[in-house]
Amino acid sequence: MGQTTRYGMIGCGMMGQEHLRNIALLPDTAVTTIFEPDAAMRATAAEIAPQARFAESLEALLQDAALDCLVVTSPNHCHAAQMTQIAATRPLPLLMEKPLLTDPADVPALTAVAATYPAPIWVAMEYRYMPPIAAMLAQMQEATGGLKMLTIREHRFPFLHKVGNWNRFNAQTGGTFVEKCCHFFDLMRLMIGTRPIRVMASAGQSVNHLDERYEGAAPDILDNGFVIVDFEGGVRAMLELCMFAEGARYQETIAAMGPAGKIEAFVPGPIRFWPEDLGPAPTPMVEVSPRTPKRPEVRPVPVDPELLAAGDHNGSTFYQHQRFLDLVRGDLAEPEVSFDDGLWAVKMGMAAQQSAQTGQAVLL
Repeated sequence: MGQTTRYGMIGCGMMGQEHLRNIALLPDTAVTTIFEPDAAMRATAAEIAPQARFAESLEALLQDAALDCLVVTSPNHCHAAQMTQIAATRPLPLLMEKPLLTDPADVPALTAVAATYPAPIWVAMEYRYMPPIAAMLAQMQEATGGLKMLTIREHRFPFLHKVGNWNRFNAQTGGTFVEKCCHFFDLMRLMIGTRPIRVMASAGQSVNHLDERYEGAAPDILDNGFVIVDFEGGVRAMLELCMFAEGARYQETIAAMGPAGKIEAFVPGPIRFWPEDLGPAPTPMVEVSPRTPKRPEVRPVPVDPELLAAGDHNGSTFYQHQRFLDLVRGDLAEPEVSFDDGLWAVKMGMAAQQSAQTGQAVLL
């Protein structure tokens, strides 16, 4: 048995609990200190990580001399201030949940913080690590002969209830294209490999949360939309989002096209939402469709049931934590998802929010 790597957790709501379950699957790890201000979330986190102690504040957590790394999974609007406090107090290797920030005014200051942060910063972009998407990435160049068009479609369930219903309002989330879709803008940049230059969006709040009120305020979060992104080099990408389509077999469909053909990834939603009377949940798959000869081929990409049970992201949180642990232990030189990657994903999401609101294309 090797030396135990000790984690500090900031925030243990729904996503934080998924991180706890996946860290527990890794050898020689322990979550030793947690800061979570909500009593109900603390109680659930204590069941998942009974060995952990609870700090009364972020400052108190950072005083724990035994910590080796930190994981931030607090509500979106807390991220920038908490990262700034961590940098000033105890800059340990850091896994920051997306999005990095929600307010465009925070971009210069947080960029400056990251530039002098003496330890690695890894931004949690779980979708990169979903097995069917990872398989698609590995085969994409050969299947397409060089990517020219990319389409990402997510047909999913509405926003779930979170502590204080913070995810119902743009001011606390950054807006749907920041909160939810920064994952997809990150995938666009990763797959295309050049700089995004223009964003055009049309979106609305058509079905979800219309009758909800929180302290008299009506939710203003988008629940559907289209986003087109032009990239340097002429490649273009499109996102189609619908958050009232959870009845579908697959939650995400990603299609990459080039002169040689097409490759698609099909990703089911969380297994806990699949009706038991329909039998086993759908198996993730990749389909390769060459133009010549025309021979579409489906390649199943099954995911370990233990990993599916540990979270809602198709096993990706585990694989992400494997690589972050390699980084913390010195077996990986640099974060695979950098601060700059996370910041670009937010900037693209903010541009989409602006375009949807104004009806104008936004240049990056």
